[in-house]
Amino acid sequence: MTKQYALSAETRDRAGKGVARALRREHKIPAVIYGDNKEAETIALPVKEVTLEYHKGHMYTNLCDLTVNGKKQLVLVRDVQLDPVKDAVLHVDFMRVTPKTTIVVHVPVHFKNEDKCPGVKAGGSVTIARHDLELVCRATDIPEEVVVDLSTANIGDPIKISDVTLPAGTKSGYQRDVTIASIAARLMAGEPLSNF
Repeated sequence: MTKQYALSAETRDRAGKGVARALRREHKIPAVIYGDNKEAETIALPVKEVTLEYHKGHMYTNLCDLTVNGKKQLVLVRDVQLDPVKDAVLHVDFMRVTPKTTIVVHVPVHFKNEDKCPGVKAGGSVTIARHDLELVCRATDIPEEVVVDLSTANIGDPIKISDVTLPAGTKSGYQRDVTIASIAARLMAGEPLSNF
């Protein structure tokens, strides 16, 4: 079951840049809810609560119990717009979800057993190509992580998505067998990188 957090919001009647600026002056963040064959809803969220949840780093993979004017909806964040200078949240897009909703999400990758990895023991190092993986799953079953076991990887070995046991109920969102990491040989001082 996907983890959840809660937010409260209020509806807003108008949209546009002027309205958005006015909301931000009131310490509110403009947002929109769409999906589930219903009309899009424009809402305003409290800056503090949204900023706290955003900085926890889970908004794209955890469901939100969003209460709008006393009515609860189950939603998932699909986009967060940030101020390019201040890194502050400017706007949030939520998608309504149900247990039947299938979505594409990016799930973080965690590596284990680096200390037991034969390639690392032989002087190699882990080169990470992807810090998260695109997976297809039900909105209510988003995994927290994909675990990659390095205990059998040797120098020169690529670790591809087909080598990893994906969490139950998920499948790869890629059209090909992507490389997640590899075990690279360490260069000695003075050794040329390669012949390009």
